[in-house]
Amino acid sequence: MIPEAKKDAVALALREAFGVTGFEDIQRLTAGLSAAHVFRIVVRGSPYLLRVITSTGAAAGPGQGDQTRHFACMRQAAEAGVAPRVWYSSASEGISITDFVEARPLPRTEALARLPVVLQALHASPPFPPLGAASHFQVMDGFVRRFEAAKILPESETGGLFAGYARVASVYPRHDSEMVSSHNDLNPTNILFDGDRVWLVDWEAGFRNDRYVDLLVVANFLVTNEAEEAAYLRAYFGEVADEYRRARFYLMGQILHTAYAALCMLMGSGGKPVDPAADVPEFREFHDRLWAQEFSLANGDAKVQYGRVHLHEALRNMRTERFEESLRIVSERHGGL
Repeated sequence: MIPEAKKDAVALALREAFGVTGFEDIQRLTAGLSAAHVFRIVVRGSPYLLRVITSTGAAAGPGQGDQTRHFACMRQAAEAGVAPRVWYSSASEGISITDFVEARPLPRTEALARLPVVLQALHASPPFPPLGAASHFQVMDGFVRRFEAAKILPESETGGLFAGYARVASVYPRHDSEMVSSHNDLNPTNILFDGDRVWLVDWEAGFRNDRYVDLLVVANFLVTNEAEEAAYLRAYFGEVADEYRRARFYLMGQILHTAYAALCMLMGSGGKPVDPAADVPEFREFHDRLWAQEFSLANGDAKVQYGRVHLHEALRNMRTERFEESLRIVSERHGGL
């Protein structure tokens, strides 16, 4: 079950972590979209999570690039108390062993109260390494440009999206001095509840980033109205969020909706046109199903559908008075256009 090329490295990891060269039981785990091999192993009667990454070079797939940053973020998050304990990690071999979390269901309303506190602890921890030469905003811009050029959907359906994104990009601060340690991929499979505590796992996308990215990724699954949004932001900031924080939160929402639309549709369609008449689920219903893990985004059609869900939500939000007001508030603060 362990990839042949990694058996010796796994034996070394077990020896260094626990003083053994084998395990009593092993089970392959398939939840999530990572290309890594992930296993539940049992050593001396206790369960652990073994992660084996088989490709770490420039051609590596998602989550298999900068393992030095990945493992540094994982260890820092564990030290901050928001990720499971790390027993072993080797960036050069792409192997890690952490505590295994026996996950239990986490109701949305309970998550709404717990997650902002967990995010606050993560974001207050010592800074993660940066992404690299390109910022997260530049990466998202690249996906949006590729999506626009690919013409996967007719301009009549996407023109307003690109125009709205350009307006947000012209005012949103991209070089904020308060970048924080961020997970950046807090989908439901990366949020585990053991019945007592919430743990964040899978730090492949971890790096120093704008705090509103994590806040919005989580809010997409949990926040259903303005009252819940106000409570969510108050729990995170420790006080009522002022109009500037609310405006940044709202604009980051449109940035991420656009970026997700671009990325998911590019990946799911292979860059080819899709049927613009296909049904698009309602945003809230779709995210409720994802939170309950009743639906997987593993196949191309599901990714296209998810991209269109975000596209429609962005277009809806970009037509609101709140969008215009948020643009004004953030622009005035930063002297934008």
